[in-house]
Amino acid sequence: MLRLLIKRLIGLLFVVLCVTFITFIMGYLAPGDPIKGMLGEHYDPALYAQLQHQYGLDAPWYQQYFKFLSDLLHLDFGYSYHYQGENVWDLLKAGVPVSLELALWGILVTWLIGVPAGILAAVRANGWLDTTTMSVVLVLYALPQFVLAVLAQLAIIWQAKWSGVSWPVSNWGTPWQYSWSDIQLKLIPILVYGAVSCAFVARLTRTSMLEVFGQDYIRTARAKGLRERTVIYSHALRNAVIPLISYLGYSLGTLIISLFFIEKIFNIPGVGTIALNAIGDRDYPVIQATTVLAAVTVVIGNLVSDILYIVIDPRIRTD
Repeated sequence: MLRLLIKRLIGLLFVVLCVTFITFIMGYLAPGDPIKGMLGEHYDPALYAQLQHQYGLDAPWYQQYFKFLSDLLHLDFGYSYHYQGENVWDLLKAGVPVSLELALWGILVTWLIGVPAGILAAVRANGWLDTTTMSVVLVLYALPQFVLAVLAQLAIIWQAKWSGVSWPVSNWGTPWQYSWSDIQLKLIPILVYGAVSCAFVARLTRTSMLEVFGQDYIRTARAKGLRERTVIYSHALRNAVIPLISYLGYSLGTLIISLFFIEKIFNIPGVGTIALNAIGDRDYPVIQATTVLAAVTVVIGNLVSDILYIVIDPRIRTD
């Protein structure tokens, strides 16, 4: 087991290293001169040379890359081009708690609703409950996340118009605080974030459970007179959950990427909003930092999946 995890970790570290190189090269070869963009109409050759040296852009590309790697080990992503003199990590660290809170609550909603809905649909397969559940799930799965976000905002405005009950349509409360005003701001984005993933988890759970229900050991368990609840949760679910682990790793790995549209539409000051603004401003150090953070979350998500595979399915364990 330990050898397997070490091999996985080495492979994932290699993935992160490749991502850092690709990210750096894309920024290095990107069109335009960031220093000239910073100076604008106030271009001065002496000041241009000074800023190039300050940002390390006057060194050869390989020296810049090794410095980039060295700084990453100390969580130093360099300085923003758009916000001159501002450290990139100082820009990002304010958004990390917000994005982390939104993502973790969204994932919790996804699994607390998606898995039971899938189990219920599988147990009542081809009945009205299964048909209703899967119809709702299919609609949610078919809608893009940003469309669902806009529809949620329209629904809030509509209900406020007809009921007179005001409800905020954008912004975010204080991270990790849950007064009533904070809950009002956070609830809808969390539900929208979890809705599409919840639909996929419900469909995957139903499919996996139906496949397991057809296995011989399930028929044997029922023939022995075990209670249906025991058959479902102790025998079927344990094996049906294995495909879900892959999606759990994927959902953990795409935390930052999945937040982009939700944060932008709801005006949430998280990492996704910062990244999209940086793309518009051509602020390459910020773009590189968010790309590396996304790669790290993918690596962590895959590592969590590997560990859960080993815990749940002993057949995966090797010496």
